[in-house]
Amino acid sequence: MSDRLKLRKIGNSLGVVIPSEALARFQVGEGDELLLTLTPNGYKLDVYDEEVSEQVKAGREMAKRYRNTLRELSK
Repeated sequence: MSDRLKLRKIGNSLGVVIPSEALARFQVGEGDELLLTLTPNGYKLDVYDEEVSEQVKAGREMAKRYRNTLRELSK
């Protein structure tokens, strides 16, 4: 599925209007947060999840703390 979205002026910013079918598929509405991520294949749009964000942060901190151990284990 792909839709062309047009940039529109919203106040002093630019934004896009997301079609209602996409909002229903994401199960999101006004006030919900989305996460835009740059991937090797382009951008990816996901629903922002605070719990997942905290888990990723904890994983990065662990990887930083045990950097040398992880490097030795990867050999």
